[in-house]
Amino acid sequence: MDSVISLQQVGVAFHAQRRLRSAPYWALEDVSLELARGQRLGVVGRNGAGKSTLLRVLAGILQPDRGRLRRADVSCQLLSLSLGFVPHLSGRDNAVLCGLRLGLRRREIDAQLAAICDYAELGDFFEQPVTSYSNGMILRLGFAVAIQVQPDVLLLDELLAVGDAAFQQKSSLAINERIHAGTTVVLVSHDEDKIADLCDSVLWMEQGRSVLYGDCDTVLKAYRAAAR
Repeated sequence: MDSVISLQQVGVAFHAQRRLRSAPYWALEDVSLELARGQRLGVVGRNGAGKSTLLRVLAGILQPDRGRLRRADVSCQLLSLSLGFVPHLSGRDNAVLCGLRLGLRRREIDAQLAAICDYAELGDFFEQPVTSYSNGMILRLGFAVAIQVQPDVLLLDELLAVGDAAFQQKSSLAINERIHAGTTVVLVSHDEDKIADLCDSVLWMEQGRSVLYGDCDTVLKAYRAAAR
């Protein structure tokens, strides 16, 4: 399998707001990773371990402050409730913007809008500003866009643990379909059973550093032992 994204000793630093001269906080520090085409990578770790920051680097939203990032010519879609849509725009307009960011032509996006609305089960809300949406509606819209436009790399930040049971089942089935279609998936989740079921490898992170990387059984066993 060829590599689609490569990180070599990557670090990402943040400064306290209005205190640019203060010592930086390294959200990621010395992280190396080769993400292969078709790989299904789970990422585990406690809150504040740097998991969401890693996804933003993989998506191209954040650039490393040190180290090297190499990306093949692939489209990436990050789904995260903390990474919102443009609030004053409608669900339809946000779906169009997401498609454009993924490199689709406008006519290709327009052809998918009815399917996106249907999958998200938004009804008339599809034409309303996202500010009127609940978290569950935002989740359904973001997931529907990603499923319909089919990015090469799908990055999921805790989304499979959100929403009602029916949506969790629906999203899990959709992810399985993408996996079998060869989509590269990176899943951040505290649900170890979900990671074991969907992923073929796991990265364990703590305090911005990679602790262990390997097959699911080995990494999850070590992670559970450390948690005890």
